[in-house]
Amino acid sequence: MTSIKDVAKAAGVSTATVSRVLANKPPIRPETRERVMAAIAQLNYRPNLVARSLRAQKSAKIGLVVSDIRNPFFTAIGRAVEDAAYEQGYSVLMCNTDENPEKEMLYLNLLHDENVSGIIFSPTHQFSLQAGDFHFDIPTVIIDRLVHNKEADMVLLDNVSAAYELTEHLLANGYRKIAGLFGDASATGQERHQGFVNALRDHGLTPFSAEFVSPRIRSGFSAATALLQNADKPDAIFTSNSMLTAGVFQAAREFKIRIPDEFALVGFDVTEWGEFVDPPITVIAQPTEEIGRTATELLFQRLSNPNRSARTMVLKGNLLKRGSSTAKR
Repeated sequence: MTSIKDVAKAAGVSTATVSRVLANKPPIRPETRERVMAAIAQLNYRPNLVARSLRAQKSAKIGLVVSDIRNPFFTAIGRAVEDAAYEQGYSVLMCNTDENPEKEMLYLNLLHDENVSGIIFSPTHQFSLQAGDFHFDIPTVIIDRLVHNKEADMVLLDNVSAAYELTEHLLANGYRKIAGLFGDASATGQERHQGFVNALRDHGLTPFSAEFVSPRIRSGFSAATALLQNADKPDAIFTSNSMLTAGVFQAAREFKIRIPDEFALVGFDVTEWGEFVDPPITVIAQPTEEIGRTATELLFQRLSNPNRSARTMVLKGNLLKRGSSTAKR
């Protein structure tokens, strides 16, 4: 295996000079850099990143911990984080917790052992409840879910106002018997429930029903089946994430119930299937690219200035009105 000494010998420089070239640290003459890079290419040298991270007390890796990689929301954020980290010369280790606190702690410990420079983290509901007692010994940015801890930076969506706007859209189009399905795995579902209830209350209405369920397609299907098989049915269903939306759409298709003729359907997050089905689904589009990039930028700011005060960025969603919620006939 080629060593840094072999590179130094081939380039006619010291090992310290090779190290400075690899770390992009001045002062290095351009001709010296060219000789070192040519030797690296000729010898097919790959630096020992593990040894380098031990010497530097950090690595050129960050961790990304998400609650469900099957959710297109987290897939899109993962892509944005990876792109932003790559631009800074960092790689990303992605971990999926499945909303399981045990897996969550396992992966947080694993990332600690991997000596990552920082973590971008969508916590489980159980972690959020205990976050005030948790000490972040690695620079961390929380995404999507509020935690009450003064140490961590956060990038969040204004869920209450987004849900309010989505419900207002249904009300403006004549729907009054509106059922809500909300994920029970985090505070996000609770915040969207609050916005849903607030909008109805401001119009002198109460929910047709409001149910907290596991944020999975199967749960959305089961809950929608129960709603749509009753003699008294809702005229609209509001869902708090794309997995529940997919489950409701699946139920409507299975029971041959036409959307929006028999009930309107609205939800959160842009998905390919939601755009291309007939009718396409009305959604609040979360700024996933901005969430991922902002979280990564906050993390690198923390790495360069560990003592700065924690920041919370609250972003806005965008209502995309589509065929699943046209004016009630």
